[in-house]
Amino acid sequence: MRFLINSFLILFALFSSSLQAADTGWLQPAKTGWMSDNTPMHAQVRLLSSTQQDDGKIDILLDVKLDEGWKTYWRSPGEGGVAPEIVWSSPVKTTDWQWPAPGRFDVAGVSTQGYMGDIVFPITVTSSDKLDKLSGVLTLSTCSNVCILTDYPFELDLTEPTPADFTWAFNQAKGAVPPTSGLVEQAKAGFANEKLVIELQKNSGSAWIKPNIFTDVVDGAVLGVPVIKTSGNNLTATIDVSDDWGESSPNLTGKTVSFVVTDGDISQQISSEVTPFTGSVSQNGAGSAISLWQVVLFAVVGGLILNLMPCVLPVLAMKLGSVLMVPQGEQKTIRRQFLLSSSGILVSFWLLALLMTLLRVGQQAVGWGIQFQNPWFIGFMVLVTALFTANLFGLFEINLGSKANTRLATAGGHGNSGHFWQGVFATLLATPCSAPFLGTAVAFALAAPMSELWLIFTALGIGMSLPWLLIAAFPAIAKLLPKPGTWMLKLRAVLGLMMLVSSLWLISLLIPHFGAMYSTAIAIAFLALLVVFIAIKKGIKAAIFPLVLFALFAGAFVWMTQGQQAGSRSLVKDTVNWQPLTEQAITDALAQNKRVFIDVTAEWCVTCKANKYNVLLRDDIQQLLGEPDVVALRGDWTKPSPEITAFLQKRGQVAVPFNQIYGPNLADGEVLSTILDRESLISVMNQAKGATK
Repeated sequence: MRFLINSFLILFALFSSSLQAADTGWLQPAKTGWMSDNTPMHAQVRLLSSTQQDDGKIDILLDVKLDEGWKTYWRSPGEGGVAPEIVWSSPVKTTDWQWPAPGRFDVAGVSTQGYMGDIVFPITVTSSDKLDKLSGVLTLSTCSNVCILTDYPFELDLTEPTPADFTWAFNQAKGAVPPTSGLVEQAKAGFANEKLVIELQKNSGSAWIKPNIFTDVVDGAVLGVPVIKTSGNNLTATIDVSDDWGESSPNLTGKTVSFVVTDGDISQQISSEVTPFTGSVSQNGAGSAISLWQVVLFAVVGGLILNLMPCVLPVLAMKLGSVLMVPQGEQKTIRRQFLLSSSGILVSFWLLALLMTLLRVGQQAVGWGIQFQNPWFIGFMVLVTALFTANLFGLFEINLGSKANTRLATAGGHGNSGHFWQGVFATLLATPCSAPFLGTAVAFALAAPMSELWLIFTALGIGMSLPWLLIAAFPAIAKLLPKPGTWMLKLRAVLGLMMLVSSLWLISLLIPHFGAMYSTAIAIAFLALLVVFIAIKKGIKAAIFPLVLFALFAGAFVWMTQGQQAGSRSLVKDTVNWQPLTEQAITDALAQNKRVFIDVTAEWCVTCKANKYNVLLRDDIQQLLGEPDVVALRGDWTKPSPEITAFLQKRGQVAVPFNQIYGPNLADGEVLSTILDRESLISVMNQAKGATK
């Protein structure tokens, strides 16, 4: 888009009446044997120039207008085509032809690099002679279903003065030429297994959106089409290399490769010396990269596993309990209810995809579960779970009268919308959880093009709704539940307790925002109100047991909040000397030949808590992380943190927990599984350790 705007501005200047620079007008091609007076031309060509400067330089604008469906070529055309060229009749010493960023055209298995539409090339030539005119022949190759090579003789009168408009237009044309900086922070090129591997790191920690790479010719080698994989702000391009006969690959080690990398409207020209590539390279691209369809499968599996996470279990139990309210044999009703819940889950994931899209367009931080960094969102979830808890304890019911109930049921109101919102609610509660496979899928999605992001979030929704879809497809499964009876009241009380625990957990997430005192007051007030309303609704005697139980809950909440203020949430003391997480801390530790263990966590992350209690607080792990050659770094993502966000994005991550290990033998670091495993952690820590002196 930026190139098109620049081209419009340049063309406007070129055709303005005030511009009186040397101008060939629209050129006529030289007549050849195949060309007649009626031969249609699919390109219009025009040249304009400045006067010759004191140092012998002459600036030229070459304007090429191509008919729809026709293309011409970049300086390195690819597997076919010929780049535009000028053969000078005048005594020209040097020619500096500058090229806008090209596009790629793949036809019948042949890939070429070039342009379509209107293109303006800025060219600067020098001559040691004082010239009154500049002449030559432009050879232009244009292709559609057929290819035509056309010569355009031209002559520019250099005695015309150069107005300011030409200088402005020339500078605008140069603005469409890829600069040597601005997009990529680090670039490396390596060679292994007959493949050229280019590794790029984008500036400012921002993720790649729609990258492409256009390679220049390398002497004695033919480069294939780059296979590009991205992870956050890291990009790996793998390029097949062969000789001019398409057979054995020449060794590119020690040679310099030149290429242009683009990402949307931004581009950069890069040259890099090729070194031996030390990583693994697969036949289809980068060794660690996975295909889109593998990620879609991961998304489906990750969404399915979300149903088993403790965040979602209360809603699942409520949903299964609702089946008991349906008269036996009414399979149509069961099918409708579960389809509505599935649609609620899918719509919620689409809304999450829309949120991620808007955040990415606005260049904001994106990540899985980041809405739990917002205290207003947490407060809303506390209110919703509190209402669910009160409803399950029988403290209130929605009774609208027979006419209203009939109207809502027939219109799909309370009878249908409640099941839809159960699906939405389950999805919102699932977002603090980072299930296995989920992190890989979400990380890929948030760095992928928008269409792939929406595809992956749809797959996540389908995966999470699979149990509901299964019951909708086979309602007879519901018959396996026992017949309605008094046990349903006990089940409802159990579901209420589960929802109460969820509500208290959400209140605890307010501690980093409002402090332990206010959060504790909210929790105790909520429990006290429940007891009061139970006493009013069901009598004093019925409130005695909830009073004792809720008092225990209140005591546990107070103990938990005090433990959090003291830096511990468990009877098991964390003896590890955790240091703040920074890139400099990693660099300093490695310079001292030490191992580094990184833990990025958040108070709202349920999986982080599981990792802490099940692995990190174990005696042997505590002892391991306390060894003299180990530096333990912890990052807290409970609240928005640009530093932690940039740290995660640099490693292609968008969710917590995140654990990584560096060491003398792991200079590039190794990322651990989302759900920590004691044996794997110890193994990687031992692997990272350098040789003892």
